[in-house]
Amino acid sequence: MNKIKILFSGLLLASTSGLMAQGAKNIRINEVLTNNTTSIQDEYGQREAWIELENTSFTTYNIRGMYFTTDRSVLDPNMSVPERIKRMSVIPSGDTRTQIGGRQHLVFFCNSNPAQGKLHLSLRVPVSEPLWIGFYNGNATELIDSVSIPALAADQSYARHGNEWSVKSAENVTPGIENFIKTDETKDAKLKREDPHGFGITLLAMGIVFFCLAVLFLFFWLFGLLMRHMETAKKVANTQPIKPITKTVEMTMEVGHKTNIILQEGLKTKGIDKEVYIAVISMALKQYQDDVHDVESGIITIKSHQTGWADEGSQMTHFSKPMIPTSHKAPKIPTTPEIR
Repeated sequence: MNKIKILFSGLLLASTSGLMAQGAKNIRINEVLTNNTTSIQDEYGQREAWIELENTSFTTYNIRGMYFTTDRSVLDPNMSVPERIKRMSVIPSGDTRTQIGGRQHLVFFCNSNPAQGKLHLSLRVPVSEPLWIGFYNGNATELIDSVSIPALAADQSYARHGNEWSVKSAENVTPGIENFIKTDETKDAKLKREDPHGFGITLLAMGIVFFCLAVLFLFFWLFGLLMRHMETAKKVANTQPIKPITKTVEMTMEVGHKTNIILQEGLKTKGIDKEVYIAVISMALKQYQDDVHDVESGIITIKSHQTGWADEGSQMTHFSKPMIPTSHKAPKIPTTPEIR
């Protein structure tokens, strides 16, 4: 079991190292200027020789811990790593600029003091003399890229174009950007040069279209969902059972308000009998029950009530008694039964 773990760990380490090495292979020397009199300046206003690196991939890679050298003796395979490192200039860590993004460039100043900044190297670059520059991985053993540079005049650079190198005049030097870019080049010409088959612009256009469609779909879906909820809320609010509930709430609030006033007045007077409060509250509750009783839709409540309309017969009998002879009895007037 332990052997299997050791084998698996070895394979994992080897694959990780292979991926890192593959990422380092995407970093290459892109442009070099050895005699700087009118080109770019560093943070201190000094003009020094510089080397430009380019990340040819579309992913970010951190080049901290990698090495530059101008000493060809490091090509000796029998040279030990510590001896080789002594003849190299390391790229220090601690600066986010060493993380070169995809298709991006980074410039290092040579013949400088590393104490002045992370992009300042102590690498010796002779002025206007042929030289060789090697770029090594962090193990100081694997050569990532190298270039032999001819003697250059002041402010001339030696730049890569594809797999070819050529000398560029001072007015065409391009530190920090892609080589061989014409300043008067139109956007259409640049797009045609960078994307000759139109695949990039096609993918970009289709991506924008699908993104807009997705945004519109999301907007109308949320809008429809909101409108459906509003319609449901309106239907519930307009239904008949809501009205008695609303009336009940209103009456409850009114009773509570009246009770609060009575209690406040009682506290002020400090002598009113509590029975008065109880009677008033009872009357308010009775009024509430009577008012809410017939709120239901479609229900008629009939209560029996004594009208007294049958008393007219007795009144008529009373007024007609003097006119009746004593020898005859007064006729009985039929009475109508009371309806309750």
